[in-house]
Amino acid sequence: MAGPVAIRESQPADGAALERLYAAAFPAEDLLPLLRALLSEGPRVLSLVAMNGATLVGHVALTLCDIAGTSGEVALLGPLAVAPERQRQGLGSALVHEALRRLRSRGVVQVHVLGDPAYYRRFGFLSDADVTPPYPLPLAWQEAWQTLSLRRDATLLQGRLCVPKPWRRRALWAP
Repeated sequence: MAGPVAIRESQPADGAALERLYAAAFPAEDLLPLLRALLSEGPRVLSLVAMNGATLVGHVALTLCDIAGTSGEVALLGPLAVAPERQRQGLGSALVHEALRRLRSRGVVQVHVLGDPAYYRRFGFLSDADVTPPYPLPLAWQEAWQTLSLRRDATLLQGRLCVPKPWRRRALWAP
């Protein structure tokens, strides 16, 4: 990883740098409305940034959610962004590992993600047919819906994932 990086919770002053990061990391996608909405959710969103000195070079957000009819808090991972010049250096992995560590210490039971299986399997995520996302996924995306248990001896929760308002846009769940 080029240059030392420190991971900390995001702050309101990071807003402009986060917007530049997402525009650079995802030039073909407009994740800014989702990002802004998540950052306004308060303590229901764990938002971590990776800093190289005074430069923001990475970000991950995890939203606390529920599974209908169950007890136990779960989280939805995303979005995750790393500055293009810092990709493939382990920065995204460092952000995810730190986020999972913090969620585990808060007692979160499991984490869900809609993302590249090849990437997220390295953290232990597995395809999940037992938790239903808020909107039906296209067939081609079924394998991308994944879950990770944060407790070694826990049975995975099952049911429909209940997400807060920022995640209730159908366009986030289908092409």
